[in-house]
Amino acid sequence: MLEVDGVRLGPDFGPATALAGAAGKVVELTMLNGAAHGDASGRTRRIAVVPLRDEERLRYQDWVQANRRLVREASEGRFGYLHVPDMGARGWAQLHRDLDTETALDALVVDVRRNRGGHTSQLVAELIGRRVTGWSVPRGEQPRTYPRHAPRGPVVILADEFAGSDGDIITAVGKLRGIGPVVGTRTWGGVIGIDNRFKLADGTAVTQPRYATWFEGGIGWGVENFGVEPDIEVAYPPHAYAAGIDPQLEHGIGVLKEMLVEIPTQRPPAREGYRSVRPAPLPPRPQDREAAASVPAYQG
Repeated sequence: MLEVDGVRLGPDFGPATALAGAAGKVVELTMLNGAAHGDASGRTRRIAVVPLRDEERLRYQDWVQANRRLVREASEGRFGYLHVPDMGARGWAQLHRDLDTETALDALVVDVRRNRGGHTSQLVAELIGRRVTGWSVPRGEQPRTYPRHAPRGPVVILADEFAGSDGDIITAVGKLRGIGPVVGTRTWGGVIGIDNRFKLADGTAVTQPRYATWFEGGIGWGVENFGVEPDIEVAYPPHAYAAGIDPQLEHGIGVLKEMLVEIPTQRPPAREGYRSVRPAPLPPRPQDREAAASVPAYQG
């Protein structure tokens, strides 16, 4: 990059400074193409871009794709991966953007680490807890599970200490319903929901704790201020994060491989063995019977 809106870049005036305050506005960049490092003999071109105000979403999608790529490589393309960042509109949309492809594989990693909570955990639990009970086999298309988006094989859930509120709840429900083993660390422990109904005169928001959550299975009120213990505890130490290693995800993949030995993947039926629906021959019409009776018998 040589210029931003016609202003030359240099050691003391880099792109970050030149693009300050440019979010959401059209900016012209002058780029240098085809030149080697330190060589300014390449051709220049000008392009128009609209800088983003926040790159968090891009970095998040890059992280999800990196996790999915790791799962694919470690399973030779057999396992799916879904991350649910929260239990609101964003998390619901993120879950559905890859639901078709990821649930169509042999096994599934459902990652609720860093889930910020919300109110859709009931819907998420219903989706990831579905079981294949039949198949829809359309002509000329790939078979689909009934119900739709049901995982076709075993499921493992990843959770950590940053999964809270509905992140706690989905983890507890995953264990209670036997959706799949939970791998990771104990969740945050905050399942008393709040109202945001009142503001003070200075504009400060005031929340009111109102919605407590109780669970079956001997848990009772025990999730609040404690969290949900994983079935398999796997820490994620800082040095692993710094090295780009995800021990929780890697362990979850290993668990799925072991589960596949006892829980086979559901496969669509072969396109054969259909019941015949061809109707029986119709009885002869009355005029056909009369015509047949008027024909003299063959005398030989």
